Amino acid sequence: MGSCKEDDGQLKCVCVLGPIIVGAGPSGLAVAACLSQHGVPCILLEKTDCIASLWQYRTYDRMMLHLPKQFCELPLLGFPEEFPEYPSRQQFISYIQSYATKFSIKPRFQQTVKTAEFDRACGLWRVRTQDTEYFSRWLIVATGENAEPVIPEISGIDKFHGPVMHSSVYKSGADFQNQKVLVVGCGNSGMEVSLDLVSHNAIPHMVVRSTVHVLPREMLGLSTFGVAMGLLKWLPLRLVDKILLLAANVIIGNTDRLGLRRPKTGPIELKNATGKTPVLDVGALSQIKAGKIKVMEGVREITRTGARFVDGQEKEFDAIILATGYKSNVPCWLKSCDFFTEEGMPKTPFPNGWRGENGMYSVGFTRRGILGMSSDAVNIARDIAAQWIHIKDLLPTRTIPTPTHKTSQPHIGSISSCNCVSSCIGRCSRCTAVVSRG
Repeated sequence: MGSCKEDDGQLKCVCVLGPIIVGAGPSGLAVAACLSQHGVPCILLEKTDCIASLWQYRTYDRMMLHLPKQFCELPLLGFPEEFPEYPSRQQFISYIQSYATKFSIKPRFQQTVKTAEFDRACGLWRVRTQDTEYFSRWLIVATGENAEPVIPEISGIDKFHGPVMHSSVYKSGADFQNQKVLVVGCGNSGMEVSLDLVSHNAIPHMVVRSTVHVLPREMLGLSTFGVAMGLLKWLPLRLVDKILLLAANVIIGNTDRLGLRRPKTGPIELKNATGKTPVLDVGALSQIKAGKIKVMEGVREITRTGARFVDGQEKEFDAIILATGYKSNVPCWLKSCDFFTEEGMPKTPFPNGWRGENGMYSVGFTRRGILGMSSDAVNIARDIAAQWIHIKDLLPTRTIPTPTHKTSQPHIGSISSCNCVSSCIGRCSRCTAVVSRG
């Protein structure tokens, strides 16, 4: 959520009693629900017009959860019993909507955060959107690891005569029947998009740009992820990785022969260290073995009608799909903060990367999916609640009219502070209007 551009104009000012949460995806909803259980109010800012916009707008039709539903539940509410073990995209969206309803979570939509910065003079976070500046003791960054699509630089791609799209825009292979499609990327998205294309009689060529771990989604009827989580309770991580790879070789065979070379680091260790998720096969491998999904080496350059590859081959294509993943956008809008890396990830690794300085928190950056995110949400809510207990009775409860004069600078002229709480009602130094509390 966010943009690096700023627009001058009329700004409202809202002083928030509880935390400001940026992002209304599963991470933001989870921490809002946990806060509500402690009686802590919050404001949730979302740049789009809906919750979980990545799931609603940027996922393809056939998408299903790769992990069993018990590993994908948000805190305090499980999936409906009638849902299958691997819920569909639409079922997950339905679950998220029910979650927001149950905990009375009502985000402020169409609020694109331009900047967020800690103001040491008044001891508050200043979060500025296109029309409002919010002030709070606490800021929770919940935009997550997958905020923006990654668009790689590929030589000549601007010359290509056909459509070029990121997998976040792709919906169905029905739009590509009988077409030759170049799919760049061989992660879970690249594999599933290729499989979907085959099911609609398209001819996908999947580019494998680096090494990749492919594991069966299930082993002997049990979830591979579940088996791994169970083994990790008793065995060292590297031994668990060896067991998984041995089982994978027995069940799906040697993937190196298919052009899918495995990394030297084991799948779980690699995931924890880099965030690179192993592919859980849902049918793409059988189509690769059958020759219906062609595996290609890296692209040297894109031509007007197709692509040249690093092994010297040249082929024509009708369309290109970039299954190249997502990235954090935190550096674009969070200013003067040393908590995150240049890539927008917490510098402190899981499980201690959820709390920063000056009342700043992060959720959804664990590289461990919904399970890791849920753990952070619970910790954040508990930590803020412990502070809230000591100040809630000292805070004013009535809402005061908001100043509305135009300014190209943050509207708050000054905010007073006292010994009991550093977010007291302030008065604008220009118009003496009282800053309202949201």
